[in-house]
Amino acid sequence: NSRDERYPLPLSHLCVLGSAYTHTHTHPHTHPHVANMADTQLKRPIQTFGRKKTAVAVAHVKAAPAHVAIRPSRGTSIKVNGVPIHLLEPEGLRFKVYEPLLLIKMNDQDGSKYPEINNLDIRVRVSSGGHTSRLYAVRQAIAKSVLAYFQKFVDEESKNELKHILKRFDKSLVVADPRRTEPKKFGGPGARARYQKSYR
Repeated sequence: NSRDERYPLPLSHLCVLGSAYTHTHTHPHTHPHVANMADTQLKRPIQTFGRKKTAVAVAHVKAAPAHVAIRPSRGTSIKVNGVPIHLLEPEGLRFKVYEPLLLIKMNDQDGSKYPEINNLDIRVRVSSGGHTSRLYAVRQAIAKSVLAYFQKFVDEESKNELKHILKRFDKSLVVADPRRTEPKKFGGPGARARYQKSYR
């Protein structure tokens, strides 16, 4: 008998949906959650990191909610520390944060190659560092979040194409820059330079 009187679904369906919901379960009210397991997985945001000097940015990306009307002209929704991306300061470096999405748009003029880019919801939290390093950390976090989303929910081929586009423009969009300023030492004006000395 493929049905159990405790469940309205066949046991074979429960086994496919998850090993935790096989016939060994005895609770009569667990089956509604089984059908929502896939939906919960899709709604769960992906977390990525961006770093520049001491600044650290954490990005959470997910598909925009289905009940929100996303117009093609509106595109991806991005907020940094609760502030819309078009209000970021300093204004002179604002376009550096736009670069990951602009690069993808430039390589997909009609929007048919990467349509998912118009339906993303990205939230970024950034801390430490100065104004410039914060923006560069946010920029990297956004780029890596888009790659992570395409890898998990689209396909590996599209993710590799986007990664190649981003790295060809600027490797720091994908790879953190480990360089740091070398500390100054005594006996000179800088890290390596020494004061002049006279022998006479």
